[in-house]
Amino acid sequence: MIEITLPDGAKMSVEEPISGLQIAQRISEGLAKHAVAVRVNGTTTDLTTPITTDASVSIITTKDTESLDILRHTTAHVLAHAVKNLYPQAQVTIGPAVENGFYYDFFGIILKEDDLPKIEAEMSKIIASDYPITRSEMPRSEAVEFFTKRGENYKVELINDLPEDVTTVSLYTQGDYVELCRGPHLPSTGKVGKAFKLTKVAAAYWRGDAKRESLQRVYGTAFWTDKDLKAYFTLLEEAEKRDHRKLGKEMDLFHFEEYAPGDVFWHPRGWTFFQTLINYMRRRQAAEGYVEINTPQIMDKVLWETSGHWEWYRENMYTTTIEEKTFAIKPMSCPGGILTFKQGITSYRDLPKRIAEFGRVHRYEASGALHGLLRVRAFTQDDAHIFCTPEQFKEECQRVVRFMLDIYKDFGLTDVNIKLSTRPEERIGTDDIWDMLEQGLADALTDMGYAYTINPGDGAFYGPKLDFKLKDAIGREWQLGTLQADLNLPERFDVTYIGEDGQKHRPIMLHRALFGSLERFSGVLIEHCAGAFPFWLAPVQVVVAPITSDQDAYAKEIAHKLFVAGIRTETDLRNEKVSYKVREHSLKKTPVILVVGAKEAAEGTVTIRRLGSNQQEVVPFTEALHRFKQEARFPSVEYDD
Repeated sequence: MIEITLPDGAKMSVEEPISGLQIAQRISEGLAKHAVAVRVNGTTTDLTTPITTDASVSIITTKDTESLDILRHTTAHVLAHAVKNLYPQAQVTIGPAVENGFYYDFFGIILKEDDLPKIEAEMSKIIASDYPITRSEMPRSEAVEFFTKRGENYKVELINDLPEDVTTVSLYTQGDYVELCRGPHLPSTGKVGKAFKLTKVAAAYWRGDAKRESLQRVYGTAFWTDKDLKAYFTLLEEAEKRDHRKLGKEMDLFHFEEYAPGDVFWHPRGWTFFQTLINYMRRRQAAEGYVEINTPQIMDKVLWETSGHWEWYRENMYTTTIEEKTFAIKPMSCPGGILTFKQGITSYRDLPKRIAEFGRVHRYEASGALHGLLRVRAFTQDDAHIFCTPEQFKEECQRVVRFMLDIYKDFGLTDVNIKLSTRPEERIGTDDIWDMLEQGLADALTDMGYAYTINPGDGAFYGPKLDFKLKDAIGREWQLGTLQADLNLPERFDVTYIGEDGQKHRPIMLHRALFGSLERFSGVLIEHCAGAFPFWLAPVQVVVAPITSDQDAYAKEIAHKLFVAGIRTETDLRNEKVSYKVREHSLKKTPVILVVGAKEAAEGTVTIRRLGSNQQEVVPFTEALHRFKQEARFPSVEYDD
């Protein structure tokens, strides 16, 4: 007798092996209709796989987020099947589901965008044929022979590179197409449906190695309904309008050059915006009890060997040799913060110490991974390192979490997903330390009432961390801040404080970045706001535009008063129509345009035009100045009026 335990605790007893699909059918035909796969004792597998022992079982349906990956992976197999039908000489390599879609890489063919409709048509035929998708296992040596006969050299290489203890491999068959794959997959090609689209072709290298063969990559996406597919492409259109690279050019914020790949050339407006972010964070951090430091950018290799970065992070570091010594440009600010903390003797009465640094760091990223401000090689972190006693650990974690969420709220980012990233396979420190730190982070969140998900194996090499992912105005999720707990670097650098008992003790070190990378946060914020920053953050807050040159003197006068009051102001004295000036400054997302004509000059008034509004308001300049001074204040910061 086999006992099946369902998610609600109900039991189902069967005398023979039973599949997930059969379980779904016993529960209801509706569940069976929408079933995609089955989770058996926490492992996702195909609906048709027999369950032979007692197990906890849950049915994955089209309503589950996980189902999209299974749909897209299956659609990738349909794509490969279609390409083989149309181009028999093609060799298939790998085709995973990825964020928002899937891709498949092929060798031996060259495709153009114009070929995609033909491939889609062939995919539709395969889907209409509703081929059963069946899983089978084959001894490793037989699988090598099988794919060798089919001329699929890349499948042979994949099999040969498997660990020696792997003696069998799994294959998936649909019609006459056979694929090497771990699965799981939908039960038949017909389940893919019609809501799929191939999006583009691109070049790729086998296994991402530029020294290996060049491949043809085909990208696509798939959803369960046409409505979701259309919504996705509408989102892409909106995302294109918000592309920070496009807006950065239109707003004259920044640019990139081949002379410095992955590093930003900030223009005056962009640099003002960037510095405003830093100044805002400085004010907020000072109110939270942080002190600010600055540490060297280039330090001896010995330091990085002590920290462990040389062993675990060397491939991402830039180095130079000076006077026969090797130095590294810092990829993170932690060691500098530790050396600063170590100066002098620290008492338990001095803790916690919250030490902040706007650290400029450099990390190597492959050129193909660079993406505007979102993926760069040189960036500034709003880094901070908190040294505390074990008794203060939970409270300091909670304080950082509250502070971080409050910061995001000031930017209109309120939809937050917190992930607890646990120990990676390659790490430093004992399991006891990792157990304590992981549990401490989890308890801090639980006690605050915040839900979180586990991101296994994604912690830093020296400690577990909390990752904060936020949704922007159009629903895209971005990785921003982190909070990392660490006892390993204090150990390596022999960091101590004098406890109440007069003895030396090891502090816990918290690594904390709220924006994360200021460059990345800038890119996210540009896209979130579509360039229309709130007044306090806009690089140019007010443009004064006279209607004719007769009002130039008045325009200069009020612009000067705005400048003295701390309002970032420009005047537009060009011999152009006001409507032209308004359009141009609106394109640059200037929040306020003050139009002044003869009447305004005579009466000491201004006509206010706000970005995104067709309404105009005529007010005394003194009133406008008072409003703008209030609007220019940093949110959540106390001011002495």
